[in-house]
Amino acid sequence: MAVAGATDVVMPQMGVSVSEGTITKWLKQVGETVEADESLLEISTDKVDTEVPSPASGVVTEILVQEGETVEVGAKLAVIVAEGAEPAGTSGGADEPPQPATQEAAAEANAAASAETQTPTSEGVQEPTPASERPAAPVGDGAANGKSFVSPVVARIASEHGVDPAQVPGTGRGGRVTKKDILQFIEHGAQAPAAPAAPEAPAAPAARAAPAAPAEPQAPAEREAPAAQKQPEPAAQPGEELSPMSAMRRGIAEHMRKSLDTSAHVTSAIEVDMTRVVALRQKLKPEYQRSYGVNPTYLIFVARAVTDTLKDYPWINGEIRGDKIVTRNYVNLGFAVELEDGKGLIVPVVKNAEGLNLLGMARAVTDVAERARTKKLTPDDVQGGTFTITNPGGYGTFHGTPVISQPQAAILGTYALVKRPWVIADEHGQDVIAIRPIMNITLTYDHRLVDGALAGRFLRDLRQKLEAWGESDY
Repeated sequence: MAVAGATDVVMPQMGVSVSEGTITKWLKQVGETVEADESLLEISTDKVDTEVPSPASGVVTEILVQEGETVEVGAKLAVIVAEGAEPAGTSGGADEPPQPATQEAAAEANAAASAETQTPTSEGVQEPTPASERPAAPVGDGAANGKSFVSPVVARIASEHGVDPAQVPGTGRGGRVTKKDILQFIEHGAQAPAAPAAPEAPAAPAARAAPAAPAEPQAPAEREAPAAQKQPEPAAQPGEELSPMSAMRRGIAEHMRKSLDTSAHVTSAIEVDMTRVVALRQKLKPEYQRSYGVNPTYLIFVARAVTDTLKDYPWINGEIRGDKIVTRNYVNLGFAVELEDGKGLIVPVVKNAEGLNLLGMARAVTDVAERARTKKLTPDDVQGGTFTITNPGGYGTFHGTPVISQPQAAILGTYALVKRPWVIADEHGQDVIAIRPIMNITLTYDHRLVDGALAGRFLRDLRQKLEAWGESDY
């Protein structure tokens, strides 16, 4: 029944390239009150995990999408009714919560309405004008079960692999094909040549209906093939536990594999005497914590020195775009942040880091790291990076070979600060052994753009800045 003062909660648009999201946790349940802008649920996309604020104050009267379900942008998730609101009408049947048949009819109606305002692209996928209708892009001949309408991401993946989305078993609402479905279909041996066969059939002028008849038996056969291959998925053996991959973990897996397939990875390393940095940090730490509430970690000093060094090495701060080399006069610095005890990784970006002094860098890094761990980041916070720093040294590791974050050209790794015997020159110019805090730093770079000599000079200059750090440098 329709209720005056009711507000629909929909899956938000979390970035231009994000077309669907997974409900990971409801923070409020049916019957509980919620305030406007109070966190209502947590969602996960292939870009970011975040909390969704309530669009209105009131009582949660319906939850339409359960935890673990993946739905497209604009899908209705829940209903919030203002406290004390009365029904808007007395008709009991017409406004009941949508049943499966009603949902299918609504999906068809929405698709028909959106088709009138959308313009087909050259690939046959229609791109919607309103953000809430973004996922409703018609593909293929279509069936009435809603699977004929897939998100732009699914349509693109299907087109790249020559797969007809209508042949993919859908697990989304109303049987809709999700990104996970299409990827599993392809992974389990989907036969790409079978999909293009259907469009060629109408080319014969003799009979239009005849080609459609043999196409029908083929679709179920191919539909069953991946299902049959999914059935024998290895069951958990004694002592094992099987868990589904989260949207974030799937995104990480795809991104890392793509990076290795794209860039020619090479790693160079250098040792840095951090004596001056250690002394300066000990001096600044009490003031920074007391006056500004931030901790000047060693990572902050490295980040500040890296940003300054990149000014002289635009290719290391650049990227390859087609057959062009892109360079920039700014540095958007990404920082790899661990989430959920190693079960997630996200890279928030500090924009225009070249304009920050040491205190500004400390504040910016503390802010993005905290928002990453508390799921307050937006997709814009993790996009646009030009260079990335990862810091596994906090756990004691002394060396690594990080994977480049595409489409960047390089990533810097910082490692554990370890006291080691070190050869230095005394006041008489004689070599002596001293105990010094030494940090290993690596640069993994794309050898298509960055040569070993260039990477070596970058690391040399970075070391000189860190080893000669003075109070005037912050």
